[in-house]
Amino acid sequence: MRWWKVLGLAAFAGVAATGVVIARGERRRRAYTPEEIRQRLRTRHAESVRAGAGESRQPPP
Repeated sequence: MRWWKVLGLAAFAGVAATGVVIARGERRRRAYTPEEIRQRLRTRHAESVRAGAGESRQPPP
């Protein structure tokens, strides 16, 4: 088998594997209800606000 055939088969396998990963992630995202998404966003926002409040606020030099 020539090296370019092996390279082509490897590329094909890589594209197929990437498609599987993307499809799995999309199924995971679609499994959330709208209320679950809102709750997760509110939680992340509250965490970022707390993290920002803990930083010392100094005026720029």
